[in-house]
Formats: sequence, structure tokens, C-alpha cells
Amino acid sequence: MSKVQISNVVVLNNPAPFQSPFQFEVTLECIEDLPSDIECKIVYVGSAESEEYDQVLDSVLVGPVPAGRHMFVFQAEAPDPSKIPVQDALGVTIVLVICSYLGKEFVRVGYYVNNDYTDPELRENPPEIPQFDKVQKNILATNPRVTRFKIDWENTEIQPPQVNDMPASSSSQEEAMVQMPPVEMSMDAMAF
Repeated sequence: MSKVQISNVVVLNNPAPFQSPFQFEVTLECIEDLPSDIECKIVYVGSAESEEYDQVLDSVLVGPVPAGRHMFVFQAEAPDPSKIPVQDALGVTIVLVICSYLGKEFVRVGYYVNNDYTDPELRENPPEIPQFDKVQKNILATNPRVTRFKIDWENTEIQPPQVNDMPASSSSQEEAMVQMPPVEMSMDAMAF
């Protein structure tokens, strides 16, 4: 039986300079008290070629969580540019918001992020070494990719994942996202 639902994730501070913090407003609904903490982390994917370039930007423990609806703003500093391969610094990558309970991941919300220069001259003729102080990140937030994992909330044995698209929130700061296959599902039906 599911004990936690993610009812909404809003991307804040978007678009923004590359070196500014990531900010997500997360709303959780718990149907019963959770005696242990939920761990949430933000992961920046530095390269599609290897997980070795993934950076955990921040990790927080939320809880113990009583039954009810809970909202918090999760903020993490920008990734370390020196850990991103030069060929992957610009263009599209991914940022993930991951939640776990008792060490087992139960939800992963992924967003495409487009990193590009705001100056048209730099876009046309990018320098060999990226100038991150002139790069803007744009989180494509309208159709996040949600992967749910069924876990046994008592002993946390993991089950195969289920992937769905999460309906977008109504934040005016969000931009259009690459179209993903639609899944008819309301936020209320997204139980974890």
C-alpha cells in the first residue's frame, strides 16, 4: 500500500543564470504517519555518457512525516562546472529530484535542462572553454518525467519502476518542454 503521494513539484527561479541555485517547491501527501525520514536529493546529470559525471547537488531529510499534506522548497547550489565534460557543458541535460524512504527510492522526477549562452554572438561562436558566467539554464518544466518505484514501506523491498508524465503546475516561470508521450493520469492518482 502506498503511503506517500507527490501532488506537485513547481520549478522556481527559471530560467536563471547557470551558477544560480536550483529551486523546487515539492508538495507531498502522506496517508499515514511515517516514523522515519524521507530523503530527498537533487542530482545534476553532467554527461549522458557516464554516471561518473553526475553530481548530487544537495540531500535533505524530511521527517518524521505526519499524515497530511506538506510543502517545502528544496534549494541546491549549481553544479561544479569543473566536473562537467567540456563537450557536455552546453545543450540539453537532466536534473533529477529523487525521494527515498528507508534507503529505497520511491520516486524520481526528471526535467530536461537546456544550457546555452544568452548572447547571440557567443551562441554562434562559442568559446572552446565554456564561460559559465554567461550561460543561462532553462529547466523545461511543463512535462516532467516521473518514475515511481513500488516499495514495501515496512521492509522496503524494491519493485519494478513505473514511468509517467506529471501534469505541469501553473507556474508562469516555466517554459515548454520536449514533448513526451502523454499518459492520462491525474496528480491525485499518482500514488507511490
